[in-house]
Amino acid sequence: MKKFLTATAAGALMAGSAFAASHSNEIKMGIILGFTGPIESLTPAMAAGAEMAITEVSESGKLLGGATVSAVRADSTCVDSAAATAAAERLITSDGISAMMGPDCSGVTGAVLANVSVPNGMVMISPSATSPALSAAEDNGLFFRTAPSDARQGAVLAGIMIEKGITSAAVTYTNNDYGKGFADAFQAAYEAAGGSVTLSAPHEDGKADYSAEVGALASAGGDALVVLGYVDQGGAGVIQGALDTGAFDMFAMGDGMIGDSLVERFGDDIAGMIGTAPGSDNAGAAMFAEMATAAGIDGTSVYAGESYDAAALMLLAMAAAGSKEPGDYQSKIFDIANAPGEQILPGELGKAIDILAAGGDVDYQGATGVELVEPGEAAGSYAEFTVEGGALTVVGYR
Repeated sequence: MKKFLTATAAGALMAGSAFAASHSNEIKMGIILGFTGPIESLTPAMAAGAEMAITEVSESGKLLGGATVSAVRADSTCVDSAAATAAAERLITSDGISAMMGPDCSGVTGAVLANVSVPNGMVMISPSATSPALSAAEDNGLFFRTAPSDARQGAVLAGIMIEKGITSAAVTYTNNDYGKGFADAFQAAYEAAGGSVTLSAPHEDGKADYSAEVGALASAGGDALVVLGYVDQGGAGVIQGALDTGAFDMFAMGDGMIGDSLVERFGDDIAGMIGTAPGSDNAGAAMFAEMATAAGIDGTSVYAGESYDAAALMLLAMAAAGSKEPGDYQSKIFDIANAPGEQILPGELGKAIDILAAGGDVDYQGATGVELVEPGEAAGSYAEFTVEGGALTVVGYR
């Protein structure tokens, strides 16, 4: 999958020297995430993860002649496309960013891609937008994601449930691109494996009462309730209603529900639940978690590692291209993310820049074992979660 460089080593060194002489000493990266909204409890660790990579590169003094790299945060809200689009536009027109880490949720990501990224030629890497529809989005080669598509997550969640003997389920999903795409993928995989979906119905976020939704799901019945929503919004509301009425006592959940606030609210009331979220058991994950802990960050939080990787990929692509201009470095992202080359783990970004400066190749593994497949998304592996002793626990990887 590598796109090999065609320039000679001598030519690359000359180009690099010329660029260093003219390079501005500041590079700004936009960090656009839902700091308010239905996943606001997840985004602090995500932003901090990306900023760890930014700080690591900036403090190395090795990128583009010693450029200083800084982060500029903006609020995507996760659900308000107009607000997310306006925030992304400000990052480009007012803040002068050279790269965009995010957005997070699929609907706002699609809006920012179409209305801001493509018209302005801005590279963006989302750490968490997982809608299958984004795989077919018109992006001019500017959009990447370090999280895999829910086309795969739906199959993984369905497979776990079948393995556990759960052969009928009701499904509730947040009424947006993420929820609908995930629900469709899950249902197709579950039914193909012999499961039965008794009802698949959307719910709206931000409601105070989900008794009507829970009533319909309870009437349909099933061995479990599959909740494909947001941990700080409607998904949690539906679970609360199901517990209050005794409608279900077994739950299965997707990545948008996996966060500390889930167990803070429900604890052992959801013991034995099944959950999935992108994750892998690799050396990079352990290194990232250790680095994050040292920085006072929860490196095990969902999508924190993917956020570090998203920022790192763009910065290393700049190093490979010898330029901070999106049009120059966008084609290098696949090169950086895939073999051949020396494998690069968290904490080794300065080392990677040295290799690239010497004309070598790197295979960025990062915190999540990154491998990009067309059209620019993670091939993907998933952690399987459950609740034991009132805590979220990883019980395996898929």
